[in-house]
Amino acid sequence: MISIIVPTYNERNNVTKVAKAIKWALRDHEYEIIFVDDSTDETEEILQQMAQANPRIRCEHRANNRGLGAAVLRGFELARGDVVAVMDADMQHPPEMLLPMFAQIQAGHDVVIPSRFIPGGSDGGLSLPRKVISGIARTMAKAALKRVRLSSDPTSGYFMFRRDVIEGISLRPIGWKILIEILARGHYARVAEIPYAFAPRATGQSKMSLKEQWNFTRHLAHLVAESPDDRRIYVFACVGISGVLLNSLVYILLVTLGLPPETSGFLSALAAMISNFALNDGVTWRESHGREAWLTRACKYALASGVGVVLDVGVLSALVRVLDANLILANLVGIGAATAWNFAASSLWVWKKRARMVSGVREIP
Repeated sequence: MISIIVPTYNERNNVTKVAKAIKWALRDHEYEIIFVDDSTDETEEILQQMAQANPRIRCEHRANNRGLGAAVLRGFELARGDVVAVMDADMQHPPEMLLPMFAQIQAGHDVVIPSRFIPGGSDGGLSLPRKVISGIARTMAKAALKRVRLSSDPTSGYFMFRRDVIEGISLRPIGWKILIEILARGHYARVAEIPYAFAPRATGQSKMSLKEQWNFTRHLAHLVAESPDDRRIYVFACVGISGVLLNSLVYILLVTLGLPPETSGFLSALAAMISNFALNDGVTWRESHGREAWLTRACKYALASGVGVVLDVGVLSALVRVLDANLILANLVGIGAATAWNFAASSLWVWKKRARMVSGVREIP
């Protein structure tokens, strides 16, 4: 059975339409519609009448508006189907897409996302300001979260998934974008996107507000903070910035004292390397130590960073000697090249988790 979650807030003119459209789209399938209602208008009464007339419709009214995210979560709790869909009540999410979405679930996909941004899709139902806001939110989500990047429309409010995708996960969405949390934290292997045209709103008012945008930003920050893989690159960047500052200060001091640029670059890079290892080992990759000894990690980091130092000094020397570049600018470019190398080497070699054998079974973290 397919459970369709429809959160509502003052959608008295739309709930009957969306229920009829879903009935037509899924006429040959078992389904239920769950309306979770926070309305202050007559929507609650209309939903109660619909539920009494149709056993496939269920509704729950919440006296205090607790937001879209909480409404969808409550819908998940009430859902009885093995497949769950989420859609808006305003008819901007075409109910006829439910059938091709379900076809992709039957084909073996765990999550299906109707996308406005693949060939055949359209976001023509959005006004220009909404397109800008949506684009910024989408870019922020893809930049911040690794598991979200492959989706073309990760901030969509229209999606379908197998129920076991969220089994055992404590979802804590803040605001209006539930899908990014499912993509960031869910249990899934295959995701499908199918094109759809986002329809213009016929009646009612958009629920978009500055508060919801702030909630989305907070939600994104929470997801990054809770994901070691996503958090690591930002922590590494902060460590790298501290290393750049230390490197630059030592370099300027040594050059001022009269040492050659190459010698100053080497010693300043060495100082930054020692500082960066201590911070990365204690903070950035703290949970990735495994059984490997501290000295082993230090030696591997020294070797990897040694290559970074050579790269740093080589780039610096080439820019100064060949291109007659500014000393400070040349050093910063060298630092950038070394930083990119150091992160790759650190992730793939120095602090990489290894598979281990437990009772003859190879466990991969």
